[in-house]
Amino acid sequence: MMFTLGSLSWIFVINILLAFIVIFLERKDPTATLAWVLVLLMIPILGFVGYIFLAQNFSRKKLFEMKIIEKKIYGSYIERQEEAIKNNKFEMNEKDLNQYLDLIKMNVFSNKSHYSQDNQIKVFTDGKDKFRDLKDSIEKASNHIHLLYYIIKDDETSRSLIELLTKKAEEGVEVRLIYDSIGGREVKQSALKELKEAGGLVGEFFKSPLFGINLKMNYRNHRKIAIIDGKIGYLGGFNIGDEYKGLNEKIGYWRDTHVKIYGSAVRDLQIRFMLDWRSTGKDDLSYTPKYFPYIDGEGNQGVQIISSGPDTPYERIKQNYVKMISMAKKSIYIQTPYFVPDASVIDTLKIASMSGVDVRLMIPNKPDHPFVYWATLNYAGELLKSGVKVYTYENGFLHAKTMVVDEKIASVGTANFDVRSFKLNFEVNAIIYSKETSEFLQKAFEKDIELSNELTRELYLERRLTVRFKESVSRLLSPIL
Repeated sequence: MMFTLGSLSWIFVINILLAFIVIFLERKDPTATLAWVLVLLMIPILGFVGYIFLAQNFSRKKLFEMKIIEKKIYGSYIERQEEAIKNNKFEMNEKDLNQYLDLIKMNVFSNKSHYSQDNQIKVFTDGKDKFRDLKDSIEKASNHIHLLYYIIKDDETSRSLIELLTKKAEEGVEVRLIYDSIGGREVKQSALKELKEAGGLVGEFFKSPLFGINLKMNYRNHRKIAIIDGKIGYLGGFNIGDEYKGLNEKIGYWRDTHVKIYGSAVRDLQIRFMLDWRSTGKDDLSYTPKYFPYIDGEGNQGVQIISSGPDTPYERIKQNYVKMISMAKKSIYIQTPYFVPDASVIDTLKIASMSGVDVRLMIPNKPDHPFVYWATLNYAGELLKSGVKVYTYENGFLHAKTMVVDEKIASVGTANFDVRSFKLNFEVNAIIYSKETSEFLQKAFEKDIELSNELTRELYLERRLTVRFKESVSRLLSPIL
């Protein structure tokens, strides 16, 4: 169908009006505004449809709110710790880590994240090991099982886990399962029916009211946590499905990182789950002793649980990344599937590298999401100029979200090094203050180097013209990827 001059004029006028709407709605984020205006120019009218699906402002919504009594109880932990720090009565188990007191202070005073140091930590880098351990913990559960996963697939792994949860519910154990409406779109309601009939409770995050059509493509609950009897906690990058155990032939081996925690930090994961559970509109899970049992932690590893999301203007996880990078004296090792950071993260990494810190970045060698992949390659290439060493993981798909600084502190969780994790999704990370766990994670990184190729400055400059074009377009769109 041919467009007349008049119809083209109307399309132009409408597109200008839509551009003004985007500018008004995104006025607090100039980079995102420019990216969306670019999309409108490239794809008139349809670009605005994409905006409706992807860009919605949740910064003013109090999606996760503690009750007054909970603020009083949990707040007392924070207040006591604040007083100890102010009065110089705060002591760390590992004296060598006193240099990171500023990081702990930032999280206690600004993020209200309690610091506990009686934790034992076990690291999983293989999906089969992680799921085997999780199922064993679920088998032994006697009071409650709380699971929150961004993705639940419709396959053997998910079905066997749901069957186990059903069995535990029939035994009288409280079972609660949360999955994200978009990430868990493959899971069949029929698969959850028996779990519900057995007394298990299932919550769907941001469930669509429009017969499965979900307009909230952004602002997803990207967290992956599990709490067993209030004493054992799991946190990391593995979702629930066959591919996360390396059973998808197309993807190949799935390299990820998850941690199991026994200690007081589990209490903070439990609070995180409680607030997320309420957001699904299910039963009013309350702050009662059975969910927060006394834990005589026999470990000595420090942990702070950090949450972030679009319901608050503070990019808490990004702030932790920047602070940790800026504190590095010797080395920074980062693994992430998506590397689309903002200027503050890029500049901090460049400054660290140019200051003599050994900065290493590992990314996948294959695209999971094409635009994000090409943007990742472009940002990684930019770091090469400053002396950062970049590796592409060749043994399947790298999905780990970890950072190790000076073999003393580390971050493990659900947040990638990208704008989506910083601003658009609900995430949770564990900041770990432990030479034992940090050294383990660094050795895992070094082992992965043997399965990777180094992307040198020379190799990067030899990339084809088509690759350069894809990178350039993806870089322009990176604020909204």
